[in-house]
Amino acid sequence: MPLQNRVAPDGELCAVSARGMFMGNRGGRIHDPETQKLTGRTHASRRWLCCSTTYKDWHRDVWGKFYTELFFFDEVTALAAGHRPCFFCRKEDAKRFADNWMHCEGLEKPPSSDEMDKVLHEQRCGHKKSPASLPVINPHEDWPDGTVVQVADTFLALKEGRWWSWSFEGYTPVSNTLPDQVTLVTPPQIIKILRDGYAPKWGAFNT
Repeated sequence: MPLQNRVAPDGELCAVSARGMFMGNRGGRIHDPETQKLTGRTHASRRWLCCSTTYKDWHRDVWGKFYTELFFFDEVTALAAGHRPCFFCRKEDAKRFADNWMHCEGLEKPPSSDEMDKVLHEQRCGHKKSPASLPVINPHEDWPDGTVVQVADTFLALKEGRWWSWSFEGYTPVSNTLPDQVTLVTPPQIIKILRDGYAPKWGAFNT
């Protein structure tokens, strides 16, 4: 039985066998090392990160005594769930992310990790009690690549003006026209950063 450590775009943790491009965590341990089950907490702190699956020659035992390792299909998924690039193992991507944040907010210097985490934590849907609090948008308007929305039980991601259906196995074409109102899953602050030019890394497309 797979561990419940695959992250959906809305932040839900799922037990699926599909592998992911990125690893991450939510600021600490939210699992029981003995039972290998989640404790019921959605996060240990506001520091939700998207990390590289490898770093130098380091090796970790997944779901040991320290933090809870989570996995993402791709970076688009991680950003939708409210995880930002890690400054430790993804330094260059994290610097670009912070620079885009600075630019789109008109700041004089890049924000600190704590400043970014505070804003993102208020906007994530993965720890909110009511999905009704998520924004409703028109998907036919101008949105940046990497935007993720939800229609019924389906997640959709935008790339080069085309919406693709998301799954843990990859993206597939959308044949039907989207309705004029859909739920925005990607946090609004990350939408700003995507608009400013941050280019997330995509997983496989099944055409």
